[in-house]
Amino acid sequence: NLAAGSLRQLDARVTKARNLKFFAYAWGYISPTSSHQPVPFATTQFAALKKFKQWGFKVNPLTIEAKTINEMLAHYQYIESQRANLDYDIDGVVYKLNRLDLQNRWGADSSKPRWAIAHKFPAEQATTIIEKIDIQVGRTGALTPVARLKPVTVGGVVISNATLHNEDEIKRKDIRVGDSVVVQRAGDVIPQVVKVVLEKRPTDSTPYIFEHKCPACGSDAVREIDKETGEAEVVWRCPAGLYCPEQVIERLKHFVSKKGLDIDGLGDKQIKQFFREGLILTLGDIFTLEQRDKTSPTPLRNKQGYGEKSAQKLFAAIERAKKVELDKFIYALGIRHIGESNAKLLARFYLSFEILEKSIKQIIMGDEEAKNQLLSIDGIGEVIVTSLIDFFANEKNQQVLHEVLEQVEILPFQFEQVENSALQGKTVVFTGTLEKISRSEAKTQAERLGAKVSSSISAKTDYLIAGEKAGSKLKKAQDLGVQVLSENEWLELIKSG
Repeated sequence: NLAAGSLRQLDARVTKARNLKFFAYAWGYISPTSSHQPVPFATTQFAALKKFKQWGFKVNPLTIEAKTINEMLAHYQYIESQRANLDYDIDGVVYKLNRLDLQNRWGADSSKPRWAIAHKFPAEQATTIIEKIDIQVGRTGALTPVARLKPVTVGGVVISNATLHNEDEIKRKDIRVGDSVVVQRAGDVIPQVVKVVLEKRPTDSTPYIFEHKCPACGSDAVREIDKETGEAEVVWRCPAGLYCPEQVIERLKHFVSKKGLDIDGLGDKQIKQFFREGLILTLGDIFTLEQRDKTSPTPLRNKQGYGEKSAQKLFAAIERAKKVELDKFIYALGIRHIGESNAKLLARFYLSFEILEKSIKQIIMGDEEAKNQLLSIDGIGEVIVTSLIDFFANEKNQQVLHEVLEQVEILPFQFEQVENSALQGKTVVFTGTLEKISRSEAKTQAERLGAKVSSSISAKTDYLIAGEKAGSKLKKAQDLGVQVLSENEWLELIKSG
């Protein structure tokens, strides 16, 4: 936060005064040569760091090239022993695959590379007192107990709140108001209660009673039944949806967040303020704010914390958000179980919001073919299908969605531009056992080259890649006339781009 704030300073002299330093760890774009192809300056991560050092960058002197797991663990223990003496804070070490070609082959998911893993140090702990327990209402109605703590410093950060997760966790640890508790920051980030110090418990202490009512709207809370196990979930939820004010606020926050429509100037504080004042009560209200502000007796520019310039900046940010990428819009809707990765899967498969919405409505009407198409997407299962049905079948959601769609333009999904790719826009299915690469690697490679990966064969399938012990999918592909490739033929195809 300090570094980011320093670099954003308009006056470079302020940035200079902050005395920032950095270690060079990685790189981004490599400039193409005269042959128009980027030439890697190293073949391994460690060799790249040596190059950085030669070029004058500072690299971390504690970085080593380990050959065995024992070497890695020994170095982890050494760094942990030196942690207190370092001139900077760290919370662990990172192990990386050294060969750059293997890094590229292993790829990454939506949030992290598959070729690197963090090994965290044990979290620092402290003892404090629980002064109160509140229940917070999440975007999907989850009721989460939060301990309000007597402020205490843990790992250099003052914490006053810690999640208690759910009712069962409170019972398991027998957490009560007034208890002295040991707290830590999980992963040196999220405050959590580790245990109760029973010998310090007050004599008049009583067990905490978890009220099964929503504190925001008074609705009776429910525990949903897991369809696969038949057991009730541990989380209590408010079933009121968009009729619950706290869920509406959380959904508004999610909608405008950086991973959603990314509306700069509409943070958590502003959303809460505008909701309480009745300025933004639905997602659609966001896009009519400027128009309504023109006739308001108390325009935004006259409100505390605003002025003419800041108000215009907000309206400009909202205007920019009226054009939104398909996957970001799907994510922004806050449909349960639809995070960044699943939003991208849906966007890649359906290509436009109109097609996605039409397909889900067909499923609601009992169209099995439409449902099977959705389930054919690798990574989409029954739980996500149910979430989509619940969202689009809800009349209140439909009303809100209609208001938003009148205001925004959802850009069709664009495949990554890969030059000379034979797989651009193709649908591929993998079956059987692959021997030279894993299934996840093969999927990553296909998607990187612009292909759609499905889990079932249809007439729209372009390639079936058949490994050892290929079963019914191979026969169906042959019956439908789908082109079948062996693993070696597949590798030759992607090698050629």
